[in-house]
Amino acid sequence: MDFALSEEQQELASTVRSLLAKRADPRVETYDEQLWALLCEQIGVAALGIPEEHGGAGFTLFESLVALEEVGRSLVPSPLLSSLVTSEALLAGATDEAKDGLLPRLAAGEVGTFVDATGRGAGATTVADVLDGDLATMLVAATDDGLWLLDPEATTREWTPSMDQTIRLARVPVDTAAATWIGEGAPAAERAALVGAAGVAALQVGTAARALEMTVAYAKERVQFGRPIGSFQALKHRMADMLVRVEMARSAAWAASYAVSSGGANAERLAHVAAAYCSDALTAIAAETVQLHGGIAITWEHDAHLVLKRAHSLGQLFGTARAHRAAVPL
Repeated sequence: MDFALSEEQQELASTVRSLLAKRADPRVETYDEQLWALLCEQIGVAALGIPEEHGGAGFTLFESLVALEEVGRSLVPSPLLSSLVTSEALLAGATDEAKDGLLPRLAAGEVGTFVDATGRGAGATTVADVLDGDLATMLVAATDDGLWLLDPEATTREWTPSMDQTIRLARVPVDTAAATWIGEGAPAAERAALVGAAGVAALQVGTAARALEMTVAYAKERVQFGRPIGSFQALKHRMADMLVRVEMARSAAWAASYAVSSGGANAERLAHVAAAYCSDALTAIAAETVQLHGGIAITWEHDAHLVLKRAHSLGQLFGTARAHRAAVPL
């Protein structure tokens, strides 16, 4: 199967990359609200996969994941993944009335997050490590009893510190007694897990590509023994291995993105495979990025340490590589 991007998809990726290159700052504490507004208003990234009847652009999940890969490349904090997972969960489990009321808000750029509280029994509970849980103004939670819209004003959320400032996590209490029932929790949670795995893989591919680009550029500039270090055969081989990992990861991520987007029979398998491979690939590439940059890579001024931190955090988000390998249907 040919996984090359169409002309429209290539243009989308180029446009997102260009805007992020001009405006992205990976060292902001949360996310740049002005940049997010530009991405939503000028490109419509939040609306790509939402049907037109719900205020969206009417494309597919695949286009959303193409944009997400460019977010990964930029290393910038962004609520795109959390809002994307929320919209897909609503499409899978919400009532028509809830879709009509909530999806246009997400398409317009409101930040949403999805809380999976299934398998925890009845009553109030707290879910740790919710993506953008303290920043989102739309809180959608799935429990064994249904899909719920939480009141952000009545929900006390707590930011969870982590080593990667570009991925923001929080503890979110889920009290269905004070929430509004909006649909079925099980299909929403299932869809959110699948889209989350594919989305993380897309972010990992973009981050890995950025790491390779900066490593090759540095190898051309850094001179040792009178020669650029990139001219030494041993380092050429290591960067070639990085390239192979990036391309294989991209193939796996695109295959999963297409299958999950189109509802393919092998979507679950490909999502687990992509999540496992892309996680391991980025971990290896991040380590090589630091090694080949030498001491400069661990300084705050250089982006190599951001790659290392993001590799660690993405390796835990929506499941570890080991968990995804174990979950691959035989």
